[in-house]
Amino acid sequence: MLKIENLQVKLEDEDKQILKGLDLEVEAGKVHAIMGPNGSGKSTLSYVLSGKGGYEVTGGSATLDGEDLLELEAEERAAAGLFLAFQYPVEIPGVGNMTFLRTALNAQRKARGEEEMSATDFLKFVREKAKALQIDAEMLKRPVNVGFSGGEKKRNEILQMAVLQPRMCILDETDSGLDVDAMKLVSDGVNALRDAGRGFLVITHYQRLLDHIKPDVVHIMADGRIVKTGGPELALEVETNGYADILAEAK
Repeated sequence: MLKIENLQVKLEDEDKQILKGLDLEVEAGKVHAIMGPNGSGKSTLSYVLSGKGGYEVTGGSATLDGEDLLELEAEERAAAGLFLAFQYPVEIPGVGNMTFLRTALNAQRKARGEEEMSATDFLKFVREKAKALQIDAEMLKRPVNVGFSGGEKKRNEILQMAVLQPRMCILDETDSGLDVDAMKLVSDGVNALRDAGRGFLVITHYQRLLDHIKPDVVHIMADGRIVKTGGPELALEVETNGYADILAEAK
């Protein structure tokens, strides 16, 4: 589903190469986790795939279902089924959560040639999704993420994912700043979306998230490349021994 070959990326404003020939494939129905030390390029990968500015692709390719992602605008990537859950979700004062969700959903439906959802149908639809994530109805009436706790912001991201039903979900350190209860709620929301037609790329520092979201494949990233790939036991190895042995192997 997601295929990345020899991806090379540098910062636009300075001559600093961050991704240095990264190869990765995520199949439909699979959850792939990426772990790695700070500065290895994990978040850069998520930003480049989703279309954030400030980066220059200097080589390689990235496709979603065979379509060239790097040629698409950010909103076209979203309409094609790509979703990014941010490490630090932004606040959008003045924009109601419900309005934001319905506008996003209908923009994507329109881009795909589907009929827009009516206000009545959407209200019923979003309330069901919110209830499953234990999101209070009052939260839906507030401006997007304004005054939300860290856990509420992350649950709101998973609610967006549940509403938009993307094909390829990228979670960028969704567990950062969450207590155990909030992390379990977020993980339950992610697990509820797992199905044969959807792929996940979970970027994390910690094994603890992977106790809740069981990955099929774990990749270790260092210095802009994937240096080792294995099963869930690879995350446990990192938790026990750190990255030193794996990085030494990769040299």
